[in-house]
Amino acid sequence: MRPTPYSLQAMERLLVRNKSISFIGLGRMGYEMAYNLFSKTYAEANDSHFVVCDAVQETSQKFCTNFLTQFPRARIGIATTPEEAVLASKTIVTMLPSSPHVQTVYAKESGIIPAIQKLPEAAARETFCIDSTTLDVTVAREVAKDVVQTGAAIVDAPVSGGVTGAKAATLSFLVGGTEEAFQLSHPVLSHMGKRIIHCGPSGSGLGAKICNNLILGVQQIVVAEGMLLGQRLGLDPAILAGVINSSTGGCWASSVNNPVPGALVDQSAPCERDYEGGFATALMLKDMGLATGIAGSQGSPLPLGEAAERLYERVIEAEPELARKDFSSVYRYLEKLATVSSRT
Repeated sequence: MRPTPYSLQAMERLLVRNKSISFIGLGRMGYEMAYNLFSKTYAEANDSHFVVCDAVQETSQKFCTNFLTQFPRARIGIATTPEEAVLASKTIVTMLPSSPHVQTVYAKESGIIPAIQKLPEAAARETFCIDSTTLDVTVAREVAKDVVQTGAAIVDAPVSGGVTGAKAATLSFLVGGTEEAFQLSHPVLSHMGKRIIHCGPSGSGLGAKICNNLILGVQQIVVAEGMLLGQRLGLDPAILAGVINSSTGGCWASSVNNPVPGALVDQSAPCERDYEGGFATALMLKDMGLATGIAGSQGSPLPLGEAAERLYERVIEAEPELARKDFSSVYRYLEKLATVSSRT
């Protein structure tokens, strides 16, 4: 008989909210993060309860089925709305695509904030939210302010490490919030990552993440440019990558996420899988937009960031299928440009 999740109503009747964790958003990153969080929590306390919630109900069902296959005695339920997730658990983790999704999940009807407002005062004060979405800093601070006004606590905790890090539970979490909230978040985040860094007050984690991804987005383009140029000069990509990674040009975009198949010996970068399974180009474009947007409001010049944002836009416009592939696929776009140029 195939294992099935407990119904949310049954979980509520058990009055186990203080022992329950809800995870909202089961995308590429969220799915792996939730699996690590739940499995490690269950290993520590097998009376824990878990709830998943996703806009696609089939994704929630698939997650529960997979989890119960490995942990058949686990108590896991499906919430159809963020409100149900809040009613079932005092700890809520969200991992969503972008700012509008966070505003909807937290503030709109059947969202997290209205649900907390319906709780008894003591239960509201016990509620703790962790948002790992990479979103606009201003939006994050507004949402955090509204959560705190309900009596609950919240941190922004965007991640670095990609899908590979999510699967391996080696993510870095960049946390923004009060010291007390950071301490509350640490044991939860440690089940999903290796480094948990308190960056400062609300929004600071996002600020650090946006700056990091700004640098990464630019680096990935120039690594693609260098690798392409080297091959046109007759260099073997594995030899060139070895030189770069042991020299001053070395960076994650080259040593881990090198965009050229065969460049990294005994490693499996997304390029070896037709650029599948990595950080989507569309998400990198979103992050570059966050960087240029916040830089504009702060009067901080981003000549390379703006150029990189335009290039990622052109990549997606020219080859829409690359939007969902790893952002290192910018190499494929440049490679085609080089081929066209050599023919003219």
